[in-house]
Amino acid sequence: MSAGGLAVHRQKMTLQTTSSDEDLLRRMTAGDEDAFAELYRRRQSGVYRFALQMSGSPAIAEDVTQEAFIVLIRIAERYDPARGSLAAYLYGIARNHVLRRLEQDRAFVPLADTTDDGATVPSMIVEGDPLGDLTRGERIQSLRDAILALPAHYREVVVLCELHEMSYIEAANVIGCAVGTVRSRLHRARALLVEKLRAARDRDSNSKEVKPARCFA
Repeated sequence: MSAGGLAVHRQKMTLQTTSSDEDLLRRMTAGDEDAFAELYRRRQSGVYRFALQMSGSPAIAEDVTQEAFIVLIRIAERYDPARGSLAAYLYGIARNHVLRRLEQDRAFVPLADTTDDGATVPSMIVEGDPLGDLTRGERIQSLRDAILALPAHYREVVVLCELHEMSYIEAANVIGCAVGTVRSRLHRARALLVEKLRAARDRDSNSKEVKPARCFA
């Protein structure tokens, strides 16, 4: 490797190991393309997973992720570190876009009755283990279905607090609401999840009981 190439390599390694998100953002706004590339590498997967867990659509998640970083480039100067992390700021941008897409593609996401739904985490499985009779693969799919079935205002707190392990304060910054609102929505969402997962278990149990009877009919 040439001396120039070695210097560039060392600079990139320094960006990866010592630069905070805020440092990278400052460099990005000053025109440093490597800083943007590192920030994208560092935060892209989390933003994509959030959009996917909110929408259930890889295509929507990919579009939202790209749009979130494009918007970040355009409005980087609006970011205020005192109000939360840059990661939370990116999630907030992604949230706005994913909710807009869900409004446009409402038919894509399975809707629950009128007011509830599901989503969740390992801790919810333990509570009474409503999916204890299902295989691991079936449990994972049931959880995904339950997440998508939650109304958006419940779904997002489950995704942020449970799946992405954000604090109530961070989630409140992403959503733009009071911490108490996050706490109450999450409490309600957990209750809805248990109901949905138990219903899924009951449906599975009933189908297993009915199928043999049909064979002997």
